[in-house]
Amino acid sequence: MDVVGHRAGQRVYAEAKGRTSSPGLDIDTLDGQLLRRIPASQVGDAVLAVVVPDTAVKAAERVPARVREGLGIEIYGVGTDGDVRHAGPCLDPLA
Repeated sequence: MDVVGHRAGQRVYAEAKGRTSSPGLDIDTLDGQLLRRIPASQVGDAVLAVVVPDTAVKAAERVPARVREGLGIEIYGVGTDGDVRHAGPCLDPLA
């Protein structure tokens, strides 16, 4: 897992990818890594997140929103200036 953090009493597990020449393939790899690395004891209790360059958010959104919601996966895009934007879905009203 690239990042493990806490937010509003929840544990957040995130996988991140940088800018590459094959964002679609790299996002597919990222999704697999995230799902394989989440501790079984945290399934359903933790927030999962993918953190990608803003130019790769569309590739991350290829997983249907309903599936991401069911698995509790959020998407964050990072701009070249370092700004982080939540791209969805927001599952936590405290976020």
